[in-house]
Amino acid sequence: MLWPRLAKQLIARPLTDPAPMPDADEVRELAARLDASARRRLGRSLAIRQIDAGSCNGCELEINATQNVVHDLERFGLRFVASPRHADVLLVTGPVTRNMREALERTRAATPDPCFIVAVGDCAVDGGVFKGSYAVEGGVDAVLAPDLRVPGCPPTPTQIIRALLTLLAAQE
Repeated sequence: MLWPRLAKQLIARPLTDPAPMPDADEVRELAARLDASARRRLGRSLAIRQIDAGSCNGCELEINATQNVVHDLERFGLRFVASPRHADVLLVTGPVTRNMREALERTRAATPDPCFIVAVGDCAVDGGVFKGSYAVEGGVDAVLAPDLRVPGCPPTPTQIIRALLTLLAAQE
């Protein structure tokens, strides 16, 4: 009795909805503008360091999606780096928890100037659903002054790409 049900479930399609596909033309256009802006502003590719200051990982999933086959930021000269010493941009996600405040401050201190700070997601912008918790300092601006805020819970990869483009265009 168990084996037939198990076999049926193994060959059945998943019950989840397919992921929404972004507009391919919009993604290409944004990526091309971002690549041109990064090279004009920095003379090279843009190095990004992502910092989780206490998030639920929803924003991290979307940031990782900027590197998938649809967006593939690496081909446009945008890359994520492992060390803040090599970063131009700090993408901060999540509310700043009391336990992560010092780590965030140290990461910023290790990042060379010019360093742009981008608060990604509602929690990083103002504390989000965690605002007012005893364990949360607040949004990123409780510790660092962000250059740009990207609202959303979580923001889409396209919104993150737009934010990076806006940041670079504002610095020109």
